[in-house]
Amino acid sequence: MRTSPPPLADPATDDPPAVQAVALAHTARSPIVDAGGVTFVYRGEADAVNLRCWIHGLPAAQAFERVGETDVWVLRVELPENSRIEYKLEVVRGDETEWILDPLNPLHAADPFGANSVAQGHGYVRPDWTLPDPGARGGTVDEIALPSAALGEDRHVGVYVPARFRRTRRYPLLVVHDGYDYLRYANLQVVLDNLIHRLEIPPMIVALTQSPDRLREYAGDDAHARFVAVEIPARMQASFPLQPSPASRGLMGASFGAVASLHAAWRHPGAYGRLVLQSGSFAFSDIGHHRRTATFDPVARFVNEFRRRPGRPAERIHLSCGIYESLIYENRSLVPLLRHHGIEVRYEEVRDGHNWENWRDRLQAALTWLFPGPLWMVYE
Repeated sequence: MRTSPPPLADPATDDPPAVQAVALAHTARSPIVDAGGVTFVYRGEADAVNLRCWIHGLPAAQAFERVGETDVWVLRVELPENSRIEYKLEVVRGDETEWILDPLNPLHAADPFGANSVAQGHGYVRPDWTLPDPGARGGTVDEIALPSAALGEDRHVGVYVPARFRRTRRYPLLVVHDGYDYLRYANLQVVLDNLIHRLEIPPMIVALTQSPDRLREYAGDDAHARFVAVEIPARMQASFPLQPSPASRGLMGASFGAVASLHAAWRHPGAYGRLVLQSGSFAFSDIGHHRRTATFDPVARFVNEFRRRPGRPAERIHLSCGIYESLIYENRSLVPLLRHHGIEVRYEEVRDGHNWENWRDRLQAALTWLFPGPLWMVYE
Protein backbone atom coordinates (compact mmCIF):
# COMPACT_ATOMS: atom_id res chain seq x y z
CA MET A 1 0.00 0.00 0.00
CA ARG A 2 1.31 3.43 -0.95
CA THR A 3 1.69 6.04 1.73
CA SER A 4 1.01 9.73 1.47
CA PRO A 5 3.82 11.90 0.07
CA PRO A 6 6.38 12.83 2.71
CA PRO A 7 6.36 16.32 4.22
CA LEU A 8 8.16 18.90 2.14
CA ALA A 9 11.79 19.36 3.10
CA ASP A 10 13.94 22.44 2.86
CA PRO A 11 14.51 23.22 -0.85
CA ALA A 12 17.90 24.66 0.03
CA THR A 13 19.18 21.31 1.30
CA ASP A 14 17.08 18.68 -0.49
CA ASP A 15 16.61 17.98 -4.19
CA PRO A 16 14.51 20.97 -5.35
CA PRO A 17 12.87 19.30 -8.39
CA ALA A 18 11.71 16.28 -6.37
CA VAL A 19 10.48 18.46 -3.51
CA GLN A 20 8.61 20.73 -5.88
CA ALA A 21 7.21 17.74 -7.74
CA VAL A 22 5.59 16.25 -4.65
CA ALA A 23 4.05 19.62 -3.80
CA LEU A 24 2.92 20.14 -7.36
CA ALA A 25 1.21 16.76 -7.52
CA HIS A 26 -1.22 18.04 -4.89
CA THR A 27 -1.66 21.56 -6.19
CA ALA A 28 -1.07 22.94 -9.65
CA ARG A 29 0.41 21.55 -12.85
CA SER A 30 3.28 19.89 -14.64
CA PRO A 31 5.94 20.37 -15.84
CA ILE A 32 7.88 22.59 -13.44
CA VAL A 33 9.95 24.99 -15.54
CA ASP A 34 13.23 26.63 -14.61
CA ALA A 35 16.18 28.12 -16.49
CA GLY A 36 17.94 24.77 -16.75
CA GLY A 37 15.09 22.59 -17.89
CA VAL A 38 11.77 21.06 -16.89
CA THR A 39 10.63 18.53 -14.29
CA PHE A 40 7.73 16.34 -15.40
CA VAL A 41 5.37 14.99 -12.77
CA TYR A 42 2.85 12.17 -12.85
CA ARG A 43 0.67 10.95 -9.98
CA GLY A 44 -1.01 7.56 -10.04
CA GLU A 45 -0.51 3.86 -9.51
CA ALA A 46 1.77 2.39 -12.17
CA ASP A 47 4.58 -0.09 -12.66
CA ALA A 48 6.47 2.35 -14.89
CA VAL A 49 6.00 5.79 -16.43
CA ASN A 50 7.90 7.00 -19.48
CA LEU A 51 8.13 10.33 -21.27
CA ARG A 52 7.48 9.89 -24.98
CA CYS A 53 8.73 12.81 -27.03
CA TRP A 54 10.33 13.36 -30.38
CA ILE A 55 13.65 15.15 -29.97
CA HIS A 56 16.26 14.09 -32.48
CA GLY A 57 19.32 12.82 -30.64
CA LEU A 58 17.51 11.83 -27.43
CA PRO A 59 15.88 8.48 -26.60
CA ALA A 60 12.27 8.20 -27.70
CA ALA A 61 11.36 7.01 -24.19
CA GLN A 62 12.78 8.35 -20.91
CA ALA A 63 11.85 6.73 -17.59
CA PHE A 64 10.32 8.56 -14.64
CA GLU A 65 11.45 7.71 -11.12
CA ARG A 66 9.05 7.07 -8.27
CA VAL A 67 9.40 9.47 -5.33
CA GLY A 68 9.94 7.23 -2.31
CA GLU A 69 6.92 5.04 -1.53
CA THR A 70 4.44 7.55 -2.94
CA ASP A 71 2.43 7.39 -6.13
CA VAL A 72 4.30 10.43 -7.45
CA TRP A 73 6.66 9.97 -10.40
CA VAL A 74 9.16 12.58 -11.62
CA LEU A 75 11.56 13.06 -14.50
CA ARG A 76 14.04 15.88 -14.87
CA VAL A 77 14.97 16.86 -18.44
CA GLU A 78 17.58 19.46 -19.33
CA LEU A 79 16.00 21.79 -21.85
CA PRO A 80 17.69 24.88 -23.31
CA GLU A 81 15.93 28.20 -22.96
CA ASN A 82 13.20 29.10 -25.47
CA SER A 83 12.55 25.42 -26.22
CA ARG A 84 9.16 24.00 -26.92
CA ILE A 85 8.46 20.25 -27.10
CA GLU A 86 5.40 18.06 -27.54
CA TYR A 87 5.03 14.79 -25.67
CA LYS A 88 2.84 12.07 -24.23
CA LEU A 89 3.14 9.95 -21.10
CA GLU A 90 3.46 6.19 -21.40
CA VAL A 91 1.92 4.54 -18.33
CA VAL A 92 2.59 0.83 -17.75
CA ARG A 93 0.35 -1.24 -15.48
CA GLY A 94 1.03 -4.97 -15.62
CA ASP A 95 0.70 -6.13 -19.21
CA GLU A 96 -1.10 -2.97 -20.28
CA THR A 97 0.59 0.10 -21.74
CA GLU A 98 -1.28 3.34 -22.35
CA TRP A 99 -0.15 6.57 -24.00
CA ILE A 100 -1.96 9.55 -22.49
CA LEU A 101 -1.93 13.33 -22.38
CA ASP A 102 -0.30 14.71 -19.25
CA PRO A 103 -3.15 15.02 -16.68
CA LEU A 104 -1.35 17.86 -14.87
CA ASN A 105 -0.68 19.90 -18.00
CA PRO A 106 -3.49 21.95 -19.59
CA LEU A 107 -1.38 22.88 -22.64
CA HIS A 108 -2.22 20.74 -25.66
CA ALA A 109 -1.38 20.97 -29.37
CA ALA A 110 -3.63 19.37 -31.98
CA ASP A 111 -2.59 17.81 -35.27
CA PRO A 112 -4.24 15.51 -37.84
CA PHE A 113 -3.37 12.48 -35.68
CA GLY A 114 -4.83 13.74 -32.39
CA ALA A 115 -3.17 15.86 -29.72
CA ASN A 116 0.01 16.08 -27.63
CA SER A 117 0.85 17.77 -24.36
CA VAL A 118 3.17 20.78 -24.67
CA ALA A 119 6.15 21.68 -22.50
CA GLN A 120 7.23 25.29 -22.88
CA GLY A 121 10.81 25.76 -21.75
CA HIS A 122 12.07 28.78 -19.85
CA GLY A 123 11.80 31.88 -22.00
CA TYR A 124 9.34 30.51 -24.54
CA VAL A 125 6.27 32.71 -24.99
CA ARG A 126 3.56 32.08 -27.53
CA PRO A 127 3.62 35.02 -29.98
CA ASP A 128 0.74 37.42 -29.39
CA TRP A 129 0.10 37.72 -33.11
CA THR A 130 -1.07 34.06 -33.15
CA LEU A 131 -3.93 34.90 -30.76
CA PRO A 132 -7.26 36.49 -31.77
CA ASP A 133 -7.13 40.28 -31.61
CA PRO A 134 -10.55 41.89 -31.03
CA GLY A 135 -9.29 44.98 -32.86
CA ALA A 136 -8.38 43.12 -36.04
CA ARG A 137 -11.07 42.87 -38.68
CA GLY A 138 -11.40 39.30 -39.88
CA GLY A 139 -11.10 38.12 -43.44
CA THR A 140 -13.34 35.41 -44.84
CA VAL A 141 -12.65 31.90 -46.12
CA ASP A 142 -14.81 30.52 -48.91
CA GLU A 143 -14.38 27.48 -51.11
CA ILE A 144 -14.31 27.10 -54.88
CA ALA A 145 -14.28 24.06 -57.16
CA LEU A 146 -11.35 24.19 -59.54
CA PRO A 147 -11.44 21.85 -62.58
CA SER A 148 -7.92 20.48 -63.07
CA ALA A 149 -6.81 19.10 -66.41
CA ALA A 150 -3.46 18.16 -64.85
CA LEU A 151 -5.08 16.00 -62.16
CA GLY A 152 -8.09 14.89 -64.20
CA GLU A 153 -10.65 15.94 -61.61
CA ASP A 154 -12.11 18.88 -59.74
CA ARG A 155 -10.32 20.03 -56.61
CA HIS A 156 -11.84 22.13 -53.85
CA VAL A 157 -9.67 25.10 -52.94
CA GLY A 158 -10.27 27.40 -50.00
CA VAL A 159 -9.82 31.12 -50.59
CA TYR A 160 -8.99 33.63 -47.86
CA VAL A 161 -10.14 37.12 -48.77
CA PRO A 162 -8.91 39.92 -46.49
CA ALA A 163 -11.12 42.39 -44.69
CA ARG A 164 -11.76 45.59 -46.64
CA PHE A 165 -11.31 43.73 -49.94
CA ARG A 166 -11.80 46.05 -52.93
CA ARG A 167 -12.06 45.14 -56.60
CA THR A 168 -10.31 48.40 -57.43
CA ARG A 169 -6.95 47.37 -55.93
CA ARG A 170 -4.55 44.54 -56.74
CA TYR A 171 -3.41 41.92 -54.25
CA PRO A 172 -0.50 39.53 -53.77
CA LEU A 173 -1.31 35.81 -53.98
CA LEU A 174 -0.15 33.16 -51.52
CA VAL A 175 -0.85 29.47 -52.27
CA VAL A 176 -0.65 27.15 -49.26
CA HIS A 177 -0.20 23.38 -49.31
CA ASP A 178 -2.27 21.67 -46.60
CA GLY A 179 -4.09 24.97 -46.28
CA TYR A 180 -6.96 23.67 -44.18
CA ASP A 181 -4.49 22.08 -41.78
CA TYR A 182 -2.76 25.45 -41.47
CA LEU A 183 -6.15 26.93 -40.57
CA ARG A 184 -6.96 24.24 -37.98
CA TYR A 185 -3.59 23.64 -36.38
CA ALA A 186 -1.49 26.76 -37.06
CA ASN A 187 -4.10 29.53 -36.65
CA LEU A 188 -3.38 30.76 -40.18
CA GLN A 189 -6.51 32.90 -40.53
CA VAL A 190 -5.87 34.58 -37.16
CA VAL A 191 -2.24 35.20 -38.14
CA LEU A 192 -3.22 36.71 -41.50
CA ASP A 193 -5.89 38.93 -39.91
CA ASN A 194 -3.45 40.16 -37.26
CA LEU A 195 -0.46 40.79 -39.53
CA ILE A 196 -2.62 42.65 -42.04
CA HIS A 197 -4.24 44.68 -39.25
CA ARG A 198 -0.80 45.61 -37.88
CA LEU A 199 0.39 46.63 -41.38
CA GLU A 200 3.17 44.04 -41.20
CA ILE A 201 2.01 42.40 -44.44
CA PRO A 202 -0.24 43.79 -47.16
CA PRO A 203 -3.79 42.50 -47.60
CA MET A 204 -3.50 39.38 -49.76
CA ILE A 205 -5.50 36.62 -51.39
CA VAL A 206 -4.60 33.17 -50.05
CA ALA A 207 -5.46 29.92 -51.84
CA LEU A 208 -5.69 26.89 -49.53
CA THR A 209 -5.15 23.57 -51.25
CA GLN A 210 -5.47 20.14 -49.64
CA SER A 211 -4.41 16.87 -51.29
CA PRO A 212 -6.31 13.59 -50.88
CA ASP A 213 -3.04 11.72 -51.47
CA ARG A 214 -0.35 14.07 -50.20
CA LEU A 215 2.48 11.53 -49.76
CA ARG A 216 2.30 10.77 -53.47
CA GLU A 217 1.30 14.15 -54.92
CA TYR A 218 3.70 16.14 -52.73
CA ALA A 219 6.70 13.88 -53.39
CA GLY A 220 7.75 15.36 -56.73
CA ASP A 221 4.67 14.63 -58.85
CA ASP A 222 4.71 16.62 -62.10
CA ALA A 223 0.92 16.64 -62.53
CA HIS A 224 0.45 18.14 -59.09
CA ALA A 225 3.22 20.66 -59.78
CA ARG A 226 1.32 21.85 -62.86
CA PHE A 227 -1.90 22.12 -60.86
CA VAL A 228 -0.16 24.28 -58.23
CA ALA A 229 2.06 26.38 -60.49
CA VAL A 230 -0.23 26.89 -63.50
CA GLU A 231 -3.86 26.08 -62.83
CA ILE A 232 -4.35 27.60 -59.37
CA PRO A 233 -2.70 30.96 -60.27
CA ALA A 234 -4.68 31.12 -63.53
CA ARG A 235 -7.99 30.57 -61.71
CA MET A 236 -7.10 33.05 -58.98
CA GLN A 237 -6.07 35.64 -61.58
CA ALA A 238 -9.39 35.18 -63.37
CA SER A 239 -11.39 35.52 -60.15
CA PHE A 240 -9.52 38.22 -58.21
CA PRO A 241 -7.59 41.41 -58.99
CA LEU A 242 -4.04 40.15 -58.42
CA GLN A 243 -0.69 41.82 -58.88
CA PRO A 244 0.89 40.39 -62.04
CA SER A 245 4.59 39.97 -61.16
CA PRO A 246 6.16 36.74 -59.82
CA ALA A 247 7.45 38.75 -56.84
CA SER A 248 3.83 39.15 -55.74
CA ARG A 249 3.16 35.38 -55.77
CA GLY A 250 4.19 33.02 -52.97
CA LEU A 251 3.97 29.28 -52.41
CA MET A 252 4.12 27.73 -48.93
CA GLY A 253 4.22 24.31 -47.32
CA ALA A 254 5.51 22.30 -44.39
CA SER A 255 7.07 18.84 -44.29
CA PHE A 256 6.04 17.10 -47.56
CA GLY A 257 4.22 20.34 -48.42
CA ALA A 258 7.59 22.10 -48.49
CA VAL A 259 8.86 19.47 -50.92
CA ALA A 260 5.82 20.04 -53.13
CA SER A 261 6.37 23.82 -53.01
CA LEU A 262 10.01 23.60 -54.02
CA HIS A 263 9.26 21.01 -56.71
CA ALA A 264 6.43 23.02 -58.30
CA ALA A 265 8.50 26.22 -58.36
CA TRP A 266 11.49 24.33 -59.78
CA ARG A 267 9.44 22.65 -62.52
CA HIS A 268 7.81 25.98 -63.42
CA PRO A 269 10.42 28.71 -62.94
CA GLY A 270 8.89 32.16 -62.91
CA ALA A 271 5.55 30.96 -61.56
CA TYR A 272 6.40 32.03 -58.00
CA GLY A 273 8.89 34.60 -56.80
CA ARG A 274 8.55 33.77 -53.10
CA LEU A 275 8.67 30.43 -51.24
CA VAL A 276 8.04 29.51 -47.60
CA LEU A 277 9.57 26.11 -46.86
CA GLN A 278 8.96 24.85 -43.33
CA SER A 279 10.67 21.69 -42.04
CA GLY A 280 10.97 20.32 -45.54
CA SER A 281 11.23 16.53 -45.88
CA PHE A 282 14.16 16.99 -48.25
CA ALA A 283 15.59 13.46 -48.23
CA PHE A 284 18.66 13.03 -50.44
CA SER A 285 21.74 10.88 -50.81
CA ASP A 286 25.23 11.99 -51.75
CA ILE A 287 26.08 8.36 -52.47
CA GLY A 288 24.13 5.14 -52.14
CA HIS A 289 20.61 5.14 -50.74
CA HIS A 290 18.96 7.65 -48.47
CA ARG A 291 18.34 6.53 -44.89
CA ARG A 292 14.58 6.91 -44.76
CA THR A 293 11.61 4.73 -45.64
CA ALA A 294 10.44 3.85 -49.15
CA THR A 295 7.87 6.67 -48.93
CA PHE A 296 10.79 9.06 -49.42
CA ASP A 297 12.12 7.39 -52.60
CA PRO A 298 10.45 9.84 -55.03
CA VAL A 299 11.41 12.75 -52.76
CA ALA A 300 15.05 11.70 -52.83
CA ARG A 301 14.99 11.36 -56.63
CA PHE A 302 13.69 14.92 -56.92
CA VAL A 303 16.01 16.43 -54.30
CA ASN A 304 19.06 14.66 -55.74
CA GLU A 305 18.22 16.09 -59.16
CA PHE A 306 17.51 19.51 -57.67
CA ARG A 307 20.89 19.55 -55.92
CA ARG A 308 22.62 18.79 -59.25
CA ARG A 309 20.85 21.60 -61.12
CA PRO A 310 18.82 23.87 -58.83
CA GLY A 311 18.31 26.72 -61.27
CA ARG A 312 16.26 29.58 -59.79
CA PRO A 313 12.89 28.29 -58.53
CA ALA A 314 12.28 31.64 -56.79
CA GLU A 315 14.00 34.93 -56.07
CA ARG A 316 13.48 34.72 -52.30
CA ILE A 317 13.08 31.69 -50.04
CA HIS A 318 12.34 31.62 -46.32
CA LEU A 319 13.54 28.28 -44.96
CA SER A 320 13.01 27.10 -41.39
CA CYS A 321 13.40 23.93 -39.35
CA GLY A 322 13.35 22.80 -35.74
CA ILE A 323 16.65 21.81 -34.16
CA TYR A 324 14.85 18.88 -32.52
CA GLU A 325 13.83 17.43 -35.91
CA SER A 326 15.63 14.62 -37.71
CA LEU A 327 15.32 16.78 -40.84
CA ILE A 328 17.60 19.51 -39.52
CA TYR A 329 20.62 18.24 -41.49
CA GLU A 330 18.77 18.19 -44.82
CA ASN A 331 17.37 21.69 -44.32
CA ARG A 332 20.72 23.13 -43.26
CA SER A 333 22.32 21.56 -46.33
CA LEU A 334 20.00 23.43 -48.70
CA VAL A 335 20.98 26.91 -47.51
CA PRO A 336 24.48 27.20 -49.05
CA LEU A 337 23.28 25.51 -52.24
CA LEU A 338 20.48 28.03 -52.73
CA ARG A 339 22.68 31.01 -51.91
CA HIS A 340 25.41 29.78 -54.24
CA HIS A 341 22.93 30.01 -57.11
CA GLY A 342 21.99 33.61 -56.36
CA ILE A 343 18.76 32.99 -54.44
CA GLU A 344 18.14 35.29 -51.50
CA VAL A 345 17.58 33.03 -48.48
CA ARG A 346 16.60 33.64 -44.89
CA TYR A 347 17.10 30.60 -42.73
CA GLU A 348 15.64 30.17 -39.24
CA GLU A 349 16.15 27.25 -36.91
CA VAL A 350 14.54 27.06 -33.49
CA ARG A 351 14.36 24.75 -30.49
CA ASP A 352 11.19 22.98 -31.50
CA GLY A 353 10.13 19.83 -33.35
CA HIS A 354 8.22 18.73 -36.43
CA ASN A 355 4.80 20.11 -35.56
CA TRP A 356 2.18 22.67 -36.49
CA GLU A 357 2.83 25.12 -33.67
CA ASN A 358 6.48 25.36 -34.68
CA TRP A 359 5.31 26.23 -38.19
CA ARG A 360 2.74 28.67 -36.78
CA ASP A 361 5.40 30.51 -34.78
CA ARG A 362 7.56 31.03 -37.90
CA LEU A 363 4.83 32.67 -40.00
CA GLN A 364 5.49 36.28 -39.00
CA ALA A 365 9.20 36.11 -39.85
CA ALA A 366 8.49 34.40 -43.18
CA LEU A 367 5.55 36.45 -44.42
CA THR A 368 6.84 39.87 -43.35
CA TRP A 369 10.16 39.29 -45.11
CA LEU A 370 8.64 37.93 -48.31
CA PHE A 371 5.65 40.30 -48.37
CA PRO A 372 6.56 43.39 -46.32
CA GLY A 373 3.63 45.59 -45.47
CA PRO A 374 3.56 49.37 -44.98
CA LEU A 375 4.99 49.12 -41.45
CA TRP A 376 8.14 47.29 -42.58
CA MET A 377 8.58 49.56 -45.58
CA VAL A 378 8.67 52.56 -43.25
CA TYR A 379 10.78 51.24 -40.40
CA GLU A 380 13.30 48.92 -42.13
